[in-house]
Amino acid sequence: MEVTKTSLVYEKVDTRNTPVPVIIVAAGNSTRMNGTNKQFVKICGVPLIAKTVSAFEKSPIISRIIIVTKKESILEIQKLCKKYNLLKVSDIVEGGSNRTESVKCGINKLIKGENKVLIHDGARPFVSEKMIADVCRSLKTADCALIAKKSTDTVKLTDNESTVKQTLDRNCIYLAQTPQGVDVNKYRFALNSLKCEDYTDDASLMEAMGYKCVVIEGSSSNIKITTPEDIAIAEALLKVLEEKK
Repeated sequence: MEVTKTSLVYEKVDTRNTPVPVIIVAAGNSTRMNGTNKQFVKICGVPLIAKTVSAFEKSPIISRIIIVTKKESILEIQKLCKKYNLLKVSDIVEGGSNRTESVKCGINKLIKGENKVLIHDGARPFVSEKMIADVCRSLKTADCALIAKKSTDTVKLTDNESTVKQTLDRNCIYLAQTPQGVDVNKYRFALNSLKCEDYTDDASLMEAMGYKCVVIEGSSSNIKITTPEDIAIAEALLKVLEEKK
């Protein structure tokens, strides 16, 4: 899908000490939000997408922010970036027909010299500075790095009829989150080599190509807003996190 020409021009950000860009993917259909575009749902008064973007705005490691969204959301997100003074946002572009296609739209906005990139779900507003830093640090020696939560539940492997075939060792089970970081050239090669709609996250693409992927243990607070019930959970979690500061 053609990337829109819409972009934001803000004050230049000194990137000498913040060399890694991030692509924030916010182009989903919000099918489980009862028709509401979750990117604009407010969490304690702040729109979800603004809360997510602000986490990367504050990070000294992030050089610039590329937001990928639905065409009809571009103008509203542009207004939010101005309202919340999100100066690192360099581009807001139209997404594709699925998540991987949307990420590709963001990848197309990278420039020469941007050899590593983080990719993050717009619906994960509680990403921490430590998570961002840990993923960036891991990219120095790995082709891909991702935040993931270690399973605390017993995990059952079933067949298509829900019959249990095996109980897996939960000590080896991680539930993938974002941010995920990738080597840009290798990720582009994976995009051009695989049937992308078969993969649900960026690490899966890299794994399929045999590239080195490492997991960084995340947090149960790094939740993804998917249903209306998650909004109440997010607001309660935000209050707890703010009390800890």
